[in-house]
Amino acid sequence: MLRTDDALGYAVIDVETTGLRPSRHDRVIEVGIVHLDPAGAITGEWTTLVNPERDLGPQHIHGITAADVRHAPAFGEIAGSVANLLRGRIVSAHNLPFDLRFVTHEFGRLGMTTPLSDDHGVCTMSWAAHFLPDAPRTLPGCCAMADIPLNGHHDALIDARAAAELLRHYITRTGTVTPWHHLFTIASKASWGQISDTGAAWVRRGVSAERDSHFLSRILDRMPRVTQPAADSYLALLDQALIDHHISASEADALVELASDLGLQRADAERLHLDYLTALAQAALADGVVTDAERQELHLVTTLLGLPPEHADQALEQASKETHPAIARFTLEPGDLVVFTGEMDGDRQTWEARARQAGYVPHSNITKKVRLLIAADPDSLSGKARKARSYGIPIVTPDSFARMITQVGRTSPRSK
Repeated sequence: MLRTDDALGYAVIDVETTGLRPSRHDRVIEVGIVHLDPAGAITGEWTTLVNPERDLGPQHIHGITAADVRHAPAFGEIAGSVANLLRGRIVSAHNLPFDLRFVTHEFGRLGMTTPLSDDHGVCTMSWAAHFLPDAPRTLPGCCAMADIPLNGHHDALIDARAAAELLRHYITRTGTVTPWHHLFTIASKASWGQISDTGAAWVRRGVSAERDSHFLSRILDRMPRVTQPAADSYLALLDQALIDHHISASEADALVELASDLGLQRADAERLHLDYLTALAQAALADGVVTDAERQELHLVTTLLGLPPEHADQALEQASKETHPAIARFTLEPGDLVVFTGEMDGDRQTWEARARQAGYVPHSNITKKVRLLIAADPDSLSGKARKARSYGIPIVTPDSFARMITQVGRTSPRSK
């Protein structure tokens, strides 16, 4: 038997998934792993989102967004890292069979086998009957009984931490030798084979907010250059100041100082502010539609530039006259085909009934004849969403669709 001093310890794992059955194409979308030494002390933790290349399932439960997941690695890119984190350790989880079934299936999709087995791991849910006989089976219930905090349930790392604390609670109550001590020997001899580690970066929730620049900064990158060198310098500094949608006192001082250095008068600066706002409006109109968010940004910039509020709408009007003909608005007509995808608030049948009542025809698949896709997450990675984008079919949220069918003219915020 392997001595406790020689054992690596435990790897407590939790996965968030698109559903409950990997055999029905459900996938892992987040992994959390916590290491404990044989005595139960936490020695490390890791987590990442995983791109399943499909829709994310019940997002109202796990709270993971497609905007974040599109930055995440596929399981194949982290398989080597996961294998290395589990190798040589007793694997533990709350409802171990569930997590191992999904992890094993993900490796299997890559043509890889693993030594993972329910019999060779520690399920904190099963052992709760011994250590917490009055506790319910759920992770929150067991944690509450053991006085372990659990804030943020259904986040893989948070749940893995909670399960790790639960395992440590069990270890401290067993004395010197745990009932599963023999599993250290099995874990040390288990063969994982050669699974290469690609070194792919692991990605946490919230990555889209960190990596996706605000649309205002992207619009500014597309703004036409003003030919006068003085105007270029002033507008470049103005761009920089407005990236965070706020002009600080020091930024205001810098703009005043630069205007003075360039010999700009107040009237010159006001004209440049109007030029800037008009260019911003032109960029917003580049795709043929101004979203509510873009309009709100224009009004915010108008205020920051010290211009009267009506200048925002005037800039849009001027930009549309100068650079665009009348905008063709997207409309739905009676008999148009619409498709729903993802798990929404309310069942699919209810949404389809609402569509029929409004005169539209719910369809099961995306074809070129479909006019609109309604998705629980407009950034959805589902096959329907990808196909809709390739066909140029607009994608809206259920809330947006609900507004569309109640508005006169049934207009959408997206263009043809």
